[in-house]
Amino acid sequence: MASFQLDDQVLIQETLFVRILTLNRPRQLNALSLEMLSRLSQLFLAFEDDANAKLIILKGKGRAFCAGGDVATVHRRFLEGNLKFGEKIGEKLLTLTYLVATCSKPQVSILNGIVMGGGVGISAHGKFRVATENSIFAMPENSLGLFPDVGSSYFLSRLPGFFGEYLGLTGARLDGAEMLACGLATHLVPSAKLSLLEKSLISRTASATSSSFDLAFISAIIDEHSLQQPALNEKSALHKMDVIDKCFSRPTVEDILSALEKEVTTTDANKAGDEWLASTIRSLKKASPMSLKICLRSIREGRVQAMDECLAREYRISCHVMRGQISKDFREGCRAILWDKDKKPKWKPSSLELITEHMVDHYFSRLDGDEELKLPQRCNLNVFANAKL
Repeated sequence: MASFQLDDQVLIQETLFVRILTLNRPRQLNALSLEMLSRLSQLFLAFEDDANAKLIILKGKGRAFCAGGDVATVHRRFLEGNLKFGEKIGEKLLTLTYLVATCSKPQVSILNGIVMGGGVGISAHGKFRVATENSIFAMPENSLGLFPDVGSSYFLSRLPGFFGEYLGLTGARLDGAEMLACGLATHLVPSAKLSLLEKSLISRTASATSSSFDLAFISAIIDEHSLQQPALNEKSALHKMDVIDKCFSRPTVEDILSALEKEVTTTDANKAGDEWLASTIRSLKKASPMSLKICLRSIREGRVQAMDECLAREYRISCHVMRGQISKDFREGCRAILWDKDKKPKWKPSSLELITEHMVDHYFSRLDGDEELKLPQRCNLNVFANAKL
């Protein structure tokens, strides 16, 4: 194993053919700093050219895999007058997301604990996504005045039915079994077996011949430690797919809310269904109206766009959000949730009805030529894998 400093934000361990990267900001739930994003990008590029790097394992230290980008630092820089820092973080995060998606070396992400926002971006586009009973997935950006990016308009739009719209708009949380069931995870491994899984991946990768080492080989190793068909919690939103598809397929956020509220009045709604509907409606009404509008349009456009197109669009939106020319909801969300912590953001515009199509169009408009996201040239493009290998 290679040596490393314990205060490094990314720990690197090397075996003969495996590279193990550990996100190492446990007190910040491994939120991705600018330093981490730069380092991870350097490493993924280096592994491409390293013949001895056959497999990449990515995991987090502590109780989170990764809670997302370092939004608290972005807000602090805002307050200090550095208005471009957030755009820099966004550029680095989306570029790293693309490097992960296009990496020719297979990646196994161990999603043990919290995996949200940017943490989803650096794992969801890899080939193997291993959830555990401790996994907590969410894309909660709308509640902060942001919107789900990191290629989420690509992978959320490719989940079953309109489940992606549900997750993106509401910020709903999923456990490991739900992640597996909808395709966000490829495997579910009990956390007690993670050490054995890692050892198996290392030892068998080292002994594998070039002809035998492929995606099926890796998948078979993970399968040996996996729960094959874990039961879903009886309150899982995946049991509500008929209602989700019926409501979240609607063309506007207003129509989605109206459809959900109509469902509440149906005579056959049971108590559990009422509770889920009420929670879903509350989540939508609590989020930034502008973020909801942006999120829905982004996911809908992502349904017919390639991965790089989604990232380019998401970067444009992110820059417009940071600049706050139409709405300053992101700064207000940071103030209310992260800074003052009163949890009472005052969104402007304050309701969906006050937002015009022209206002939403602004967020999707192109940046000046030299400001557009410049992704590196890549010859390999992994497709987000919902299908079993």
